Amino acid sequence: MKLKLITARCKGCGVCVNFCPKKVLAISEVEKCEAVHPELCIGCGQCELRCPDYAIFVEK
Repeated sequence: MKLKLITARCKGCGVCVNFCPKKVLAISEVEKCEAVHPELCIGCGQCELRCPDYAIFVEK
């Protein structure tokens, strides 16, 4: 699994962070989504499904 983040689209709403069951994502100091523990990603796709700005994708 690989997470692809398009930070230019991210507005830092935190929806993806809240829905991630493994706490892979966090909001950075510049208020953008970042993968803090990408090795824990199980590829469930909740972040991709919930992102209102289409800023995150799960590549399998």
